[in-house]
Amino acid sequence: MSQVDRLSRRRLLQKLTLAVPLLPIAVSQLNLALAADAPLLSPNAPEAKALKYVEDASKAQGAAAGSTCANCALYQGHAGSPAGPCQVFPGKQVKAAGWCASWAPQM
Repeated sequence: MSQVDRLSRRRLLQKLTLAVPLLPIAVSQLNLALAADAPLLSPNAPEAKALKYVEDASKAQGAAAGSTCANCALYQGHAGSPAGPCQVFPGKQVKAAGWCASWAPQM
């Protein structure tokens, strides 16, 4: 093995050591960027009906006062946005003022 081969391999390993821990962050940012263009979830969709999703939390049966998608731990939208992605409904956006039976308080 020549000195050049070892240096190239060493550089590759150094770069991988830096890149691998950053990979989950890059993937999550990509998922958020793709979800921003996702269509809005319809309350009539089968998955929405299964979890009792409503676009207005004040009209939800079984919702605690003040619980909305915007203050749910599963909601991934930006603060103040009217809608955003949700972990429960991949590929769809939910209204920030909405609610579903999977609502969980933020920690």
